[in-house]
Amino acid sequence: MRNLKFVLLVITAGLAFSSCLNKDSVETVQVSKDWQAAFQQKLPLLGHRNWILIVDKAFPEQTATGILTINTGEQLSDVLQYVKDNLAEAAHVKPIIYRDAELDYLNDSLSAGIEEVKRKINSVLQGEKVSTILHEDIFNKIDEASELFSILVLKTEEIHPYTSIFLELDCAYWNKDKEFGLRRNMIK
Repeated sequence: MRNLKFVLLVITAGLAFSSCLNKDSVETVQVSKDWQAAFQQKLPLLGHRNWILIVDKAFPEQTATGILTINTGEQLSDVLQYVKDNLAEAAHVKPIIYRDAELDYLNDSLSAGIEEVKRKINSVLQGEKVSTILHEDIFNKIDEASELFSILVLKTEEIHPYTSIFLELDCAYWNKDKEFGLRRNMIK
């Protein structure tokens, strides 16, 4: 019975992913414990200009096409660590990391427990280049990207504001210097 539930879950996730590639509708998958399997299935399909959003509980479900939302049922820092570890092993993509600028101004008097959440997020992102950007500006970037590219939203159980982490994927094996060299060679 347990294996049958897992098979049905994988089939459901597969159907959701195939419709996401079709870009005709927004999909939400209630995966909870098997969100990692769904993520593993989606990661090879993602490339540069796609996004992975690791978001708090109140993050709104998006209506733009090409957005797949998976409810992880996990804490944000745990999901962030899992995604970060998997992206570090991926040969095809690397993340450009953004977080809300508003988080710097939150403290326990405004949102009880936020200091511990910030500590956990900072611990996971230690050593990474993280750009801070206003929350509204991040939404504008996501809105623009969703017109052409898929966005994977991993919804967490985090209940503190402005804790979401936004990963814009870039090509891991190509960079702007190599692109410049290629373009220079093309005009010779």
